[in-house]
Amino acid sequence: MPINVSMPVVLRAKCVVVGDSTVGKSALTQVFHSDGTHFPKAYSMTVGVELCVKSVTIPDSSNSVELYIYDSAGKELFSDYVQQMWDGPSLAVVMFDVTNEKSFSSCTKWLERVKSKAGRAIQAVLIGNKTDLATRRTVTESMAQKAAASLEVEYFECSAKEQENIEAPFYYLANAFYKKYQEKVAMTEAISG
Repeated sequence: MPINVSMPVVLRAKCVVVGDSTVGKSALTQVFHSDGTHFPKAYSMTVGVELCVKSVTIPDSSNSVELYIYDSAGKELFSDYVQQMWDGPSLAVVMFDVTNEKSFSSCTKWLERVKSKAGRAIQAVLIGNKTDLATRRTVTESMAQKAAASLEVEYFECSAKEQENIEAPFYYLANAFYKKYQEKVAMTEAISG
């Protein structure tokens, strides 16, 4: 039976946001979720996983991807508990602070942890946050782009505080997820003849 292409498709994707503590994961998630209306001014450390949902419309279509965003604690103390919440992620945001080289070095570890929970290939992005602190920057854009290339992920820079470029990584992931869905539909239709 052919698929009715006129009906809007709403896909759901589990997106985990990971990285060391204090890199700005919660700020990024909250600013994106609130369309820039909420930046958490009082910092409170995430101790587990905070979930929010945001729908992203796919350009040139009536289709959308609902992102179930799992903002995860970055402290090793909570690592085992947090990873239990990651089962079966579709997408990942690996984040670091451009003024903190240690947080940048940890990105490979975070991506490996998420991939081990995915059980399959996973679409991911690397984000360098806090670009508004340019004078304190220790991780250059070129260093981050090389790391992203070696991890086979896309790289984005943003400032959650200044609300600069916060939507781009999530829109990229939603579009990549939708494209993968379209490929599966096309393959299924080809097989079923």
